[in-house]
Amino acid sequence: MQAMASLNYFNYFTEIEEYFWRKRGAHLLVSPLDWAILETWQKSRIPLEAVLRGIDSAFESYARSRRGAGGRSLKSLAYCVDAVLEAAEQMQESSAGAGPKVRQRDSAGESFSRDELRNFLDHGAANLLAAAEKNRTMSPNLAGQLSAAAATIPDLKALLDSPANLDLEDFERRLTVLEDKISAALSSAADNDKMLAIRREMDRALAPYRRKMSAQQLAEIERQYIQKGLFEAYGLSRLSLYYLK
Repeated sequence: MQAMASLNYFNYFTEIEEYFWRKRGAHLLVSPLDWAILETWQKSRIPLEAVLRGIDSAFESYARSRRGAGGRSLKSLAYCVDAVLEAAEQMQESSAGAGPKVRQRDSAGESFSRDELRNFLDHGAANLLAAAEKNRTMSPNLAGQLSAAAATIPDLKALLDSPANLDLEDFERRLTVLEDKISAALSSAADNDKMLAIRREMDRALAPYRRKMSAQQLAEIERQYIQKGLFEAYGLSRLSLYYLK
């Protein structure tokens, strides 16, 4: 099993998604709940290796359970949450005292070309402006915030003009800050019906797994689920490089 540092940093979602498919033996779409869990792991900086180990452990445990023995398949990454956190803690404990490790960084050329990044940012800016125009009458304040977010994209594109290697992790941090501001604007603008629909869907998805998760785990997964739901409800694409296929 390869450690995360030896893989493309932004293959995180794809590697986990494909590994889960292989373990299940079926190539199925990952659910909104699974994506929220993936984002929780990514934002918590849980190493890819820990996630894959945790998935292995969860599948082994499930196979010994009554449902697994009865032939029912493991349907969601939600079942793997505790096993992944346990694997991450074990990795952290085993690395304690081992001395500092040099972390490999991907340059823009190794992960994405500058043109790919420019096109991605251009698409994001156009998407924000289209959403701003769509909401200009019913929600002028939101429209202004989305337009302001789009206006920051040229500053990000300017970073791509430097001849020096691009620090993609820092670039991703800038995009995360922008996404968080957009998410706050959407949450403030969304009416009760829209928020209620997202929460109902989330509660249905989480219902079978709530007892298996801690309050902290649930809170983070719920936050990611609502953010994803709001972006989809307003027709906004994500700005994180993890969504650049």
